[in-house]
Amino acid sequence: MAGLKSWLRASSTTTLPTSNAAQTSPSKAGLSDIEHAMESAELIMNDDIAGAEALFRTRQATSTFHQLGLGVCAFMTSILGFEKEAMTEAANRLAESENRAWADLKKAQKEAAGSSWFGSSTANVPDRIYPPASEYALVHAQSQLMSAVVGVMHESVTEALKGFYKLRKAFVTLDGIMEAERRYVDRVRGGGVDASRPTTAERVKMEEELMPGSFNQDEFLDTPNDSDEFVDAVSTPNSGSNVNIPALRPRIPSANDEELFKAPMDIFIHSATTMCYGVLLLIISMVPPAFSKLLSIIGFKGDRERGVSMLWAATRFRNVYGAITGMVLLFYYNGLMGFADILPSDRDAAELADDGEIVGYPRDRCMALLEEMRARYPDSRLWKLQAAKELGLVRRLDEANALLESNIGNYKANKPNQTVALATFELAMNHLCSMDWQPMRDGFLRCLELNKWSHSMYYYFAGCAELEMYRDAYHLSRSSSITEQEKSVAETEARKHKKLAEEHFRKAPTLAGKKRFMARQMPMESFVCRKVAKWEERRVALGGKVDLPDVIVVSPAMEMMYHWNGSKRMTDELLEKALGFLDMDRCTMPAEQRSKVLGLEKDEAGIKAVSEAALLRRLGRTDEARRTLENVLAMDKAAFKGGHKDDYIIPAATYEMAASAWWECCDEAKWPTDPSKVEGYRRERVEECANYLEKLVKWEAFLLDGRFGLRIQGGLDSVKWLKAKKGW
Repeated sequence: MAGLKSWLRASSTTTLPTSNAAQTSPSKAGLSDIEHAMESAELIMNDDIAGAEALFRTRQATSTFHQLGLGVCAFMTSILGFEKEAMTEAANRLAESENRAWADLKKAQKEAAGSSWFGSSTANVPDRIYPPASEYALVHAQSQLMSAVVGVMHESVTEALKGFYKLRKAFVTLDGIMEAERRYVDRVRGGGVDASRPTTAERVKMEEELMPGSFNQDEFLDTPNDSDEFVDAVSTPNSGSNVNIPALRPRIPSANDEELFKAPMDIFIHSATTMCYGVLLLIISMVPPAFSKLLSIIGFKGDRERGVSMLWAATRFRNVYGAITGMVLLFYYNGLMGFADILPSDRDAAELADDGEIVGYPRDRCMALLEEMRARYPDSRLWKLQAAKELGLVRRLDEANALLESNIGNYKANKPNQTVALATFELAMNHLCSMDWQPMRDGFLRCLELNKWSHSMYYYFAGCAELEMYRDAYHLSRSSSITEQEKSVAETEARKHKKLAEEHFRKAPTLAGKKRFMARQMPMESFVCRKVAKWEERRVALGGKVDLPDVIVVSPAMEMMYHWNGSKRMTDELLEKALGFLDMDRCTMPAEQRSKVLGLEKDEAGIKAVSEAALLRRLGRTDEARRTLENVLAMDKAAFKGGHKDDYIIPAATYEMAASAWWECCDEAKWPTDPSKVEGYRRERVEECANYLEKLVKWEAFLLDGRFGLRIQGGLDSVKWLKAKKGW
């Protein structure tokens, strides 16, 4: 690691100039390569990955930056579709980019070896911000960061562990670049340099002393997949658990700093570093607790607040890095934050947030960002998809669906891409939330043609839609208000949908396991397999005389809506409609047998309770939601463990109690009429919410705990924020 450390020392020990005209001075050829690569990369954000790749290949042989561009193309393809072949291609290209950047880095260092940047004298320091070869170190770090993401998504545990190592190494490089930048800004602003903060070189030395093993710069360039060194590092008892490295507080760039970064090379380094550092802090902050042992490899923690702040700062750059940052932020807010329920209210955010503080879901800011990006990249389906997601989160599903349908177009006539697949999935989910069963079914079956992500899950969703259409037709055929002809049609429809529901449900488990995450089956596919096995077990227990669709009690469609937090997208009218689909009388099993099932399987009643509570909470009927949940929480926990039982029920009920308490804290209609009692009431509700969330943090593992992890962490962050602002 000697080469990297020498570069880091250069960035941390040099006395930097005070001139506002400072710039990094690459060769003219190098700057031309960067400018051309940046312009070519703009095509990626305009939904033309193939066009960008063609341009990158024209200069691939002579440019590290174009080699990086090819890696970015493969990376974008891989994360949009999660296809195994695409991930393998991305990993190979990024390895090539990493190797190429490292070779150029060492070459540039050698050429600059005699400069004052690497000596003790500061009399003739070049008038620039960053040390020599910073542009290549940055490309190297970007390649490692993307490679790490691909590795963690990979089916192999070894590849995932290598990915976590690469995150750490990318961080060390990015931290060094930002430290050089920080010292320059401090000098220019007249504030001097904070000597109390360890330099990056000192941090590297501390990490190597505190963490097991040593790191060689070439360790990832050609490491065999069966190497045990990664497994050994994770299994080492002290592999980072006691690391005491000084807390990281990366400087968040301000708008005033932009005047200091005018040279093309400096803009390239500054914008890319800000984006990458922000992404890194955000990614690590969201890693589920189950991977805490892996995080010990990295030796530092993420920081969601600072990561998000840095990403917003990076969106100010009108280049591809600003655009990628915008996509990351919108994915975070419209995707991951879309699962969160416990967020600061608009009123609290307006009254309590500091100037420039980003709290909860900044809807207006996200909409403004999206409007800008759609204007810059009018042909891109990616931005239209994000616009549809935003419309869904403000409960304007009809508008969201119209936009998604235009985004998909004639998918059979046009060459499908992963953006079309994502839009199709989003549209199908919206139809689930609208309880439009036929288009929901068609959408998920169409997903089978568009990608290979989880055919097991797609068939299960299609089965859910067919089951609801079967139940509708079944009950209609028994209505006394229809004619004999209408009854005959309804009976025919019922038989058709029943047959298809069973076919889809039975096919789903046979396709599970084809997609794996770190050598394990995907949690939702495990859920699907267990659910169908549970129904089959119930059918056998009833003597095998009841068909599979008839032994299902609580609507699996409503259960899936709960797991995707579909209630956030639904109007009050749709929420009321959804409550009707949880009515036990929709079950087509004879009443006597249904009572027997509910008496024996407590988790079945629990599914109904948590699904219902979420809908009631969204309607503001938290008293009813609480009563429903209290019945579940009073049950013996053993009733939800073992066999094919749904073990998520009790933690889900606990979470729903926390969400109801938070709703009451934020909903002015729930507050006491006496103004003097409002603060006390709100504080009690916040404490109640916090207590439930703390219970969940300590909860033992259960099948779908990852789906609750983001909700729980978001809730803890919101509680912490409000208590701090209120002084509670």
